Amino acid sequence: MTPPEQRGAHAHSWTFLTNHGHVLIVVAGDPSALVDDIAARVGITGRATLHILKDLEDTGYLQRIKEGRRTRYVINAHQHFRHPAIAHQEVDALLSIFGSTATTTRKDRT
Repeated sequence: MTPPEQRGAHAHSWTFLTNHGHVLIVVAGDPSALVDDIAARVGITGRATLHILKDLEDTGYLQRIKEGRRTRYVINAHQHFRHPAIAHQEVDALLSIFGSTATTTRKDRT
């Protein structure tokens, strides 16, 4: 098998996680991160990051809390994935892989 560093550009043409997943992981690790910092860590523009944060908020994956001029994000750890094949799983399962569950919310399952 050819090592990744010898596969050329094709080795980086796709990833397992979408930018939405990457943004969620970054926010879980640093709930007070600035949009530009999130964008830099994910490798996308600030504008794309804002759109993703809005998508995640609109679908219940996170909540924005204004604290003065800053924003803190709170993740709904028990929100289920949207894809039907894994809709039975909650996002905290993904976040726990990356060691990010400490910054998420734990809502009662009633």
